[in-house]
Amino acid sequence: MLDLEQTPRLCIEDVRITGHAQPIVLRSYRPASDGTVLPIVLYFHGGGFTRGGLDDADFAAATIARDTPAWVVSVGYSLAPLFPFPAAPEDGYRAAQWAVANARGQRADPLRFGVAGHDAGGNLATCLAAIARDRGEIVVSAQALLAPLLDPSMTRVADERKVKGTDLGLSECAKCYRAYLPNASQRLHPYAAPLESRRLVGLPAALIASAEHDLLHIEAEKYAGELIAAGVPTEVTRHGKASHQGLATHPAALADVVTFFKKRLARVK
Repeated sequence: MLDLEQTPRLCIEDVRITGHAQPIVLRSYRPASDGTVLPIVLYFHGGGFTRGGLDDADFAAATIARDTPAWVVSVGYSLAPLFPFPAAPEDGYRAAQWAVANARGQRADPLRFGVAGHDAGGNLATCLAAIARDRGEIVVSAQALLAPLLDPSMTRVADERKVKGTDLGLSECAKCYRAYLPNASQRLHPYAAPLESRRLVGLPAALIASAEHDLLHIEAEKYAGELIAAGVPTEVTRHGKASHQGLATHPAALADVVTFFKKRLARVK
């Protein structure tokens, strides 16, 4: 849990909204107002679609809110296996709708909207960007993905014998995917398997952070290449001495996210 005494410049509060299959909780992080109109960033925690929660996202969400600065809304999305796909991305879409509807009251700009996430949250962030593109109601301008889970087929992974210091095993990852996507056909759905999607054109500018000690760094970097091939402005960085789970609070990775959002969500003068 974030030490709130260490974030005196942020107003942090929880809000309950109607989700896809059940009520969900959002955690709002808003910098102390100085009259500046803020961009909006939706943040999704990790946990392999089956665990984790808002407390796990506290450090990253508060850092982005404070240092960008931005109004950050962390999404307590529904978890599998009780709530499998598409509950989580649809929860994310409802959170985005709520943020846009409440932007004015938070001194935020609904036209400067970004998404970010770690692990399963990285999957949900980029899938939400695709959903928003397709539905045409919300404009997402930037996506930042930290060690994202992108390939339910798990066919683009590193050799377990060659990657040292891993903290995410392939068997555990496969178990999480089975819980989230119980039907085999779902594992090719573009809103669940971004790396399988052939419709990447029109997605927002992307920052992808991978970790040296992560068996999934290959799929993250492969996705960056696919986005570039589709004409999406994309930055990708592999962080040395970092692990999959550790990337969620990695100072250099979060500094890159802040720099990325400052650039991509800057106010047009």
